[in-house]
Amino acid sequence: MASQVFDFEGPKGYRLSGRIEGPEAPHAWAIFAHCFTCGKDSLAATRTTRALGVRGVGVLRFDFAGLGASQGKFGDSTFAADVADLIAAGHAMTAAGKEPSLLIGHSLGGAASLMAASMMPNIRAVVTIGAPYDLKNVLHQFDPAALEEIEANGEAEVHLAGRPFFVRKTLIDALRENNLRSHIADLKRPLLVMHAPGDDTVYVDNAAHIFAAAKHPKSFISLDDANHLLTQQRDADYVADLITAWSSRYLPMKSDAG
Repeated sequence: MASQVFDFEGPKGYRLSGRIEGPEAPHAWAIFAHCFTCGKDSLAATRTTRALGVRGVGVLRFDFAGLGASQGKFGDSTFAADVADLIAAGHAMTAAGKEPSLLIGHSLGGAASLMAASMMPNIRAVVTIGAPYDLKNVLHQFDPAALEEIEANGEAEVHLAGRPFFVRKTLIDALRENNLRSHIADLKRPLLVMHAPGDDTVYVDNAAHIFAAAKHPKSFISLDDANHLLTQQRDADYVADLITAWSSRYLPMKSDAG
């Protein structure tokens, strides 16, 4: 199975760092959007995309601007910027002859995928993994004192997932103000919602709200005892198996081309 660097230009002119996993001739192409502050090299992103590659789906995983090896500053990021990065990834893949037909989003990347799909006409289906319905859920990861400092000063250094990040109030406001309901209702694409009932980072009631807001065809799969970050290899493999089986009904197969 091949693995290759796939860097591309983001919407603000930054170079975004990506990697493609999959066989030389996959039956479909997908984009994996990572979780908040995680990056393309997180266990969930790496293991899930590689497992999908083994199953015949070529997948691009990339760092949103300001994270990992991508250019830009995390402090300048907003939810809308992540959505724009996703759309740019789709354009870059299409230009390279790897037109994506599936969006897979983990955690906040799932919310960004739900928002971006309607602006990516070639996307045939969407998968969310542990995604928030109410983006304010992400703020639970911030120390209350840090949030108070951001409110008072407009910016602050915060620690997320054990690492320091410089965060501006624009990001906090964007998470508070975005409403996914209308975007989910107007998705007009098959949707697979995956969530672990014991997820203590993004509670499972978020999945229930996403599923209720979506129109058919839609599916919900419980990830049993998986944790939010899918740190167990068996959970990443399980997710890849389920995505492969579910999406085969909607993605182009080799026979589609005649």
